[in-house]
Amino acid sequence: MLTKLLRQSVLSQRLPLSGNGLLYQGIFKVKNILLDEALILLDTQDLDYEIYTDEAKSLINNIDQAAINLVIENKLCEDAKKDNTTYACVAKNSDCIDDKREFPGYHCICSHGYEGNPYIRGGCEDIDECRYAAIYCNDGICVNKPGSYDCFPKKKHFILLGIVISVTSGVGLLILCASYIILRRRWKKRQQKKMRQRYFKQNHGILLTRLISSGDDAPERTKIFSLEEIEKATHNFDKTRVLGGGGHGTVYKGILSDQRVVAIKKSKIAKKLEIDQFINEVVVLSQINHRHVVKLYGCCLETEVPLLVYEFISNGTLSDHLHVPDGKSILSWVDRLRIATEAAEALSYMHSAASICIFHRDVKSSNVLLDDHLSAKVSDFGASRLIPLDETRLVTNVQGTFGYLDPEYYQTSELTEKSDVYSFGVILLELLTGKKPIYSTEDEGTLSLPMYFFQALKENKLFDLVEDSVVKEATEEELMGVVGLIEMCLRLKGSERPTMKEVELKLQGLTRRIERQKTKHVVAELRR
Repeated sequence: MLTKLLRQSVLSQRLPLSGNGLLYQGIFKVKNILLDEALILLDTQDLDYEIYTDEAKSLINNIDQAAINLVIENKLCEDAKKDNTTYACVAKNSDCIDDKREFPGYHCICSHGYEGNPYIRGGCEDIDECRYAAIYCNDGICVNKPGSYDCFPKKKHFILLGIVISVTSGVGLLILCASYIILRRRWKKRQQKKMRQRYFKQNHGILLTRLISSGDDAPERTKIFSLEEIEKATHNFDKTRVLGGGGHGTVYKGILSDQRVVAIKKSKIAKKLEIDQFINEVVVLSQINHRHVVKLYGCCLETEVPLLVYEFISNGTLSDHLHVPDGKSILSWVDRLRIATEAAEALSYMHSAASICIFHRDVKSSNVLLDDHLSAKVSDFGASRLIPLDETRLVTNVQGTFGYLDPEYYQTSELTEKSDVYSFGVILLELLTGKKPIYSTEDEGTLSLPMYFFQALKENKLFDLVEDSVVKEATEEELMGVVGLIEMCLRLKGSERPTMKEVELKLQGLTRRIERQKTKHVVAELRR
């Protein structure tokens, strides 16, 4: 449908042309068509509400302008490019963009440095920046190139500057140098401002601003920060503020102007996939408000790689606490059960209680953060997916972490809520054994923890696998309850696994049982 719209300038039969312009469903005026963001903006004011269709009513409820998402459905770019007869991005200098806002699909944009219609051959034309040489080259010599341009300083400016300097002395020379420095700084500021505006647009700033402001309470939770605010909060990304990092980027500790302590995630490389994951994480977290999900305070879009601003969680990750070098974790059995229960509550909320169903898709112990009270906060939603209410599964490119990845999802590419359940089962196994999902031994080499668990279960040697401190603190009844839950979560067929709500209820029951036993023990001690 999108292809026909942009090749014919008419939305098939659903957007007829009339004396009033382009119409949607014969009712709404089309205010604008945003090719870069695959959106149709509709004017929904001054219409007779009684004649609206159900679809129209849903579009204009409490808003003055509706945005209709236009994507080419059912195919992502990688698959769409394989069929030249149906692939929509036919312009020579065009790019394909995966669009996952509502359902799998894609749309087309002209490549950087080009403008026009990417849906027709020859539709993307080079932008001649040299028409505005005063803006782009600061009155230097501008040379246009396909998709770009070069700037060269005018030689006569340097000759003139040399003459002036040679005949000027004393105060005059100082004034000239000071003026040059001031003008140079102003020029740099103008260039930086233009660059930030370009990055803001490149990072889908208009779309994200619209999404963030769409909810009634979203502005209280999510904000678009300026780069100046982030630089001030981190002392210009000082090395002493680094909290941690890895191959994908660095996390800094920052203090905002309102004295909130935050964690700021800065990626290292500007890859399209990372920017897509960043946008996805902002969209997902704007839909979540749960005490055991890390809060997103906002983002900064004025850098080549966008920045995410989270609440600061002070006590590291669950993985850090479980897999310590000396093998002596400070987490008690009660702590482990409570952390598991809190993480299960967060995932259960995402699956069944949030405003829209969310599959995390990368559940692992390093994505469970712990605060000062060892309370759990689920984090890192870059790979998560929003699922329409009428769907229970989604075909996607397989993504996750080795050792936690659902085998059924890996084989079929069908993502379901049970994929998160499998990954959570691996976390439960980590809590029980203190071992990593993939670990090495001197005798047997590299082992898969889930496979070793089933082997030990079959040979009735399960307690050999459980961490010593857990064996000392937990009762056999508690251990067998968790073992049974792990066995159900790690079943190969997703249909045989429990839901996250069932997992949550089971863990809550175990936790309450331990609390009752503690109370009985305290009462008994007092009676002595």
